[in-house]
Amino acid sequence: MDVPEETRLRHKRDFIQFLDNMYMDEIKALVQQKRHRLIINISDIHHYFRDSASRILKNPNEYMQSFCDAATEATRGIDPKYLKEGELVLVGFEGYFVSRVVTPRELLSEFIGSMVCVEGIVTKCSLVRPKVVKSVHFCPSTGEFTNRDYRDITSHAGLPTGSVYPTRDDKGNLLVTEYGLCKYKDHQTLSIQEVPENAAPGQLPRSVDVIAEDDLVDSCKPGDRVSVFGIYKALPGKSKGSVNGVFRTILIANNIALLNKEANAPIYTPRDLQNIKNIAGRDDAFDLLARSLAPSIYGHAWIKKAVVLLMLGGVEKNLKNGTHLRGDINMMMVGDPSVAKSQLLRAIMNIAPLAISTTGRGSSGVGLTAAVTSDQETGERRLEAGAMVLADKGIVCIDEFDKMNDQDRVAIHEVMEQQTVTIAKAGIHASLNARCSVVAAANPIYGTYDRSLTPTKNIGLPDSLLSRFDLLFIVLDQMDAGIDSLISEHVLRMHRYKNDRGEAGPDGTLPYAREDDGESELFVKYNQTLHGKKKRGQTHDKTLTIKFLKKYIHYAKHRITPKLTDEASERIAEAYADLRNAGSDTKTGGTLPITARTLETIIRLATAHAKMKLSREVTKADAEAALKLMNFAIYHQELTEMDDREQEERQREQAEQERTPSGHRGNQRRNNENGEENDAANVDSETADPMEVDEPPVEQFSGTVSAARIETFERVFGQHMRTHRLDDISIADIETVVNNNGVGASRFSADEIMALLEKLQDDNKVMISDGKVHII
Repeated sequence: MDVPEETRLRHKRDFIQFLDNMYMDEIKALVQQKRHRLIINISDIHHYFRDSASRILKNPNEYMQSFCDAATEATRGIDPKYLKEGELVLVGFEGYFVSRVVTPRELLSEFIGSMVCVEGIVTKCSLVRPKVVKSVHFCPSTGEFTNRDYRDITSHAGLPTGSVYPTRDDKGNLLVTEYGLCKYKDHQTLSIQEVPENAAPGQLPRSVDVIAEDDLVDSCKPGDRVSVFGIYKALPGKSKGSVNGVFRTILIANNIALLNKEANAPIYTPRDLQNIKNIAGRDDAFDLLARSLAPSIYGHAWIKKAVVLLMLGGVEKNLKNGTHLRGDINMMMVGDPSVAKSQLLRAIMNIAPLAISTTGRGSSGVGLTAAVTSDQETGERRLEAGAMVLADKGIVCIDEFDKMNDQDRVAIHEVMEQQTVTIAKAGIHASLNARCSVVAAANPIYGTYDRSLTPTKNIGLPDSLLSRFDLLFIVLDQMDAGIDSLISEHVLRMHRYKNDRGEAGPDGTLPYAREDDGESELFVKYNQTLHGKKKRGQTHDKTLTIKFLKKYIHYAKHRITPKLTDEASERIAEAYADLRNAGSDTKTGGTLPITARTLETIIRLATAHAKMKLSREVTKADAEAALKLMNFAIYHQELTEMDDREQEERQREQAEQERTPSGHRGNQRRNNENGEENDAANVDSETADPMEVDEPPVEQFSGTVSAARIETFERVFGQHMRTHRLDDISIADIETVVNNNGVGASRFSADEIMALLEKLQDDNKVMISDGKVHII
């Protein structure tokens, strides 16, 4: 926009007075620090120019050149030698833009030509290129120099000019460009995308291109959260000979401010802080937080506890020798379909301050890390950040992890341990931060979990990847009538519940619009339809509201940095040595390989537990809590619990069968004494009763054993040895085990068991010695 000279000089005089009154100290600091951009707070403009402040924001092109001239003149007044001839002091803005703070989705046509503040995350950065501002040409024939200025859409003064270099002067003489006398400025294009946690669900995230010049280039990199202050402009299309009414829009930046990752941090009231300390002081704080995480999901108490610790995280350490020790905890869930794995991921997405969700089949390796792409307009190579870089200091949830290609899965190895993404492609070598926790959910290799195989064979992933996961949980669909009835009752309550607005309540929470007292803000209100009827002598298990749970986790994660104590260190060292010894025995069948990473896992879990208690020190109790969680994850105790439950059920049935005949015989004796039934009936009842409780018949051993009985014996025997981690067992105990574990209608005889054991000995699987069987 070409502003009349008279208007420009009037504006310049006003701005010089403004700078003399309010910004002389800032200009002196600018000279001392050798900078060329003066940052003006928009609040000062509102305070000084009460009448024209809104006009400056709505039509900044009219004022920007005058502002730069005034800042240049004020700087020369302080130090005349600071600026070279033709150099200008540029002006940038900061402060509260109120209604003009927008996201790329809210940048509409009403803002074109005005100054806005756009907040978002940097996804692409082009290479820094020089852009010519002034060219100098020499004519050998006449010995004269010719100057030419170049302006484009980013210039504040004058109309845009052409970009063609002159090759001849007005008389047709050849011109030679003097590149040493030409003036250039740095030029870079950025792409700003709306932040993932504030993006509209189910819609593609919007982005806007930003042009950064001079000292603003390379002030941010992909993955950074920024506020860009600038002028929103429309560019004409490049189509030749046709009229197109659709324009491309860009943002001409005059200041780029890096936002802290905690820009969307919650606001703590004094009552919030008091409640947080009260919850941390409770003995059942860990259980309470786990219960509150996803109240709509029944069970999975240990996995919920692990998720709480994962969101709190350990302490990241960068040692002086350059070693980086990650503080983020990675977790994986493997199990049958329909056991709420994906729902747990959704709960994490709902509570974590920053979480990005993706799926295995819908993600590629470069999509998760970073990619080198070509700019459609200039053809230049540019770096584009992937999901893990965008989730820096957050959580990445990957569902259907087993469906991912092997080549793509390898790409996340570096992120999970070193927490950086290194790119060396197409002449670009860069390292981006990706300090995120990975939560993955996968199905077993056969679709459902095969309990006759070891966990490693069921999972089907390489040890190099499994060792990078701190915790690996096996989640099983347990076929138990008692558990099934509780789950169905819980699910039905969720479906029956309607909140005040007639909509289903998310995660069992109630509307909080009319809460007054502290108790109602802290805990979810009791609702009979949602939580079930209270049984006599039982109290309802309270759960925290989602809003308070977010505040608690954010406070504990960022305000507390615990240190490891000596007693905790000794306990962790002892536990690690025990785990290594147990892990050396391959028959234990642990879910994860026990490596040095396991030691760091215990430290991270203990540190996260100390954060949860708001403790400044990691104590022995924290280490014990971490070890309980580790043992549950490594030794897949859900399998053991299921086996124990089945064994208890069989013993209960057997005991009931043994009690049944005694009752019948007592009735018979009473009937005989009263003479109510004849002798024949008594004989019939006495002969019928024992048949109802006979032991399963022992199959006569004929010297050969069927393949089905061999498979049944090996499965029951191997499962018992793995579950109880035994190296040897007596033959008498084997007979008890295989006949009490529900092996069918017929029992194993002693001769048949010996024949089966000798067969295993021939196969070099066991050794029989002195009435004992030793596992080889």
